[in-house]
Amino acid sequence: MPKGNILIVDDNKSVLSALDFLLTPEFDKVECLSSPNQLVSELRKSCYHLVLLDMNFKAGVNTGNEGIYWLNQIKENHPEISVVLITAYGDVELAVKALKSGATDFILKPWDNTKLLATVRSAVQLSMSRNQVKSLQQKEKELKKVINKEDNFIIGSSPELMHVLNIVRKVAKTDTNVLITGENGTGKELIAREIHRLSNRNNEMLVSVDMGAVSESLFESELFGHVKGAFTDARDNRTGKFEVANKGSLFLDEIGNLSFHLQAKLLAALQNREITRIGSNQPIPVDIRLICATNKNLPELVEKGLFREDLLYRINTIQIEIPPLRDRGNDILVLADFFLKKYAWKYDKQSLKLNNQAQEKLLKYNWPGNIRELEHSIEKAVILGENNVLKADDFFLRPVTGIKSDADTLKLEDMEKRLILAALDKSPGNISAAADMLGITRQTLYNKMKKFGL
Repeated sequence: MPKGNILIVDDNKSVLSALDFLLTPEFDKVECLSSPNQLVSELRKSCYHLVLLDMNFKAGVNTGNEGIYWLNQIKENHPEISVVLITAYGDVELAVKALKSGATDFILKPWDNTKLLATVRSAVQLSMSRNQVKSLQQKEKELKKVINKEDNFIIGSSPELMHVLNIVRKVAKTDTNVLITGENGTGKELIAREIHRLSNRNNEMLVSVDMGAVSESLFESELFGHVKGAFTDARDNRTGKFEVANKGSLFLDEIGNLSFHLQAKLLAALQNREITRIGSNQPIPVDIRLICATNKNLPELVEKGLFREDLLYRINTIQIEIPPLRDRGNDILVLADFFLKKYAWKYDKQSLKLNNQAQEKLLKYNWPGNIRELEHSIEKAVILGENNVLKADDFFLRPVTGIKSDADTLKLEDMEKRLILAALDKSPGNISAAADMLGITRQTLYNKMKKFGL
């Protein structure tokens, strides 16, 4: 273990010699300065854990102001370095004042060697601990950057996507709870990450939990943590996701899959803003920004008694619905081009592009799996394609009824428009009732009304 580096500053050469003789065998490096004027440059030049600093340097001046001045210089530029003051018996009151200014301790002249060594060792250890904390904080900061790295992009410029991103920008700076809805594969987690990136919590972590993948038996341990010995396999203390996300954001994906009796435990944690680890009676306060996502119709689940209404109100202060890929028009080709370049680089196939027939096929397909399905389709075509130009036959898409030609599309849109008009006529002025009648969310109905100019 390193023993530490010490800098001694005193205008009395006898004091310098005595301290040098005493401390050199005990520490890695001991340097002596007879004038404080070289102090700042010396600290810049070398790494020190402790400065032993005299309080008076001018003959006949015993105010200690010089020592206080140089103490402030050290603490301002090198706060992690410990400073131990060297003073006479009559200056104890002044030394106490210096402690309030940031000094670690003081040594009285004449000193007792044993006590002096104990004081110096303690001060050096304190400085080393500060350095370790600073290093850990820096590593934590870098780790958070890696965890929150922007390796995922929101791609597209369709009006539907721009509408979503406009809402994201508005809500991101607040701490309000957000519920993101949409079909599988539409990019709900990307939107959650964008909300966190634009928020005031972006220096902390976004912690993601897939609620569909958490078993009921492990739910509390996963979210709230446990203490050692709380149950058979609890061999160590465990920090739950709520604690890990403290000061940051917690993203609960597929929250519609959470069983009814576990919803009450989640609701209690959100209302009380505190959690209790399994096996402990000590509540732990938590400060999180909650973002949830689901592909299910939660109001419908509430009506069926499968989802708590009070939990729904708690999590969806703001609801953001992600449009399906089939409603994003030319974004399909923009995303296809992005994935094409991504997998061309991955599989070392340069200068790949789509011909017109392939582009038309992608635009006409219904994309029930949305962006995730598009990405997999592009990857498969890149792997199996034999030419630099990918043709329509290179894409093996699932047969989907409903959108086969422009004429069919027109008929479907006409029918959809008639259904919306009928629902609006039956519930004049009540958009929510019309949406329930159609089996869609309020936001989806708004989007379709805007699409049809209603």
